[in-house]
Amino acid sequence: MEEILRTNDPVTLSFAEALLRGEQIETFVMDVHMSVLEGSIGVLPRRMSVARADAFRARAILRDNDVEVSERR
Repeated sequence: MEEILRTNDPVTLSFAEALLRGEQIETFVMDVHMSVLEGSIGVLPRRMSVARADAFRARAILRDNDVEVSERR
């Protein structure tokens, strides 16, 4: 798995998931349940990951739709 997106915005996250699902790219969102620990104030970003083989294409799809992506580290 490779991280492609890190955001505090649930709308951006949902939009990115929908875009990638439409292209048959499976996503995994990490830190979803951290909001319980932080009190639901949106301080901790959620991270979206995809399979390494899909990462390049997923980043391209998100960039084409004006979603800021996490660069490969």
